[in-house]
Amino acid sequence: MKLISWNVNGLRACLNKGFMDYFQTVDADVFCIQETKMQPEQAELILPGYQQFWNSALKKGYSGTAVFTRMEPVSVRYGIGAEEHEGEGRAITLEFPDFYLVTVYTPNAQRELARIDYRMAWEDAFRAYVKGLDEKSR
Repeated sequence: MKLISWNVNGLRACLNKGFMDYFQTVDADVFCIQETKMQPEQAELILPGYQQFWNSALKKGYSGTAVFTRMEPVSVRYGIGAEEHEGEGRAITLEFPDFYLVTVYTPNAQRELARIDYRMAWEDAFRAYVKGLDEKSR
């Protein structure tokens, strides 16, 4: 199984710089993207054989994640189950028969740690979320 994860820092710009050639060359079973900075309707991605799952931020041009998979997930979840961290498109979880795959774009603490309190709260919420997945899988 081949898994790829890439912070593209803007998928629309990446599409103009050879993204599709790379995507086809690596031939991944699951391809995760962080920092898409777009809604799925802002670009036409034709990926035969892949299901597409998008979690875009409410604010256009901001954060966002996507997963393109050949494998059929058992379930798909968006976010980390903490209301105060929703709306930024930061996480997608795909449950497969033998494992969970989580793609995540972690909040930046910003210059001079202006958002450090938010970042630390997010870290705690994400840790609890992943531990919950671990407990469920046992």
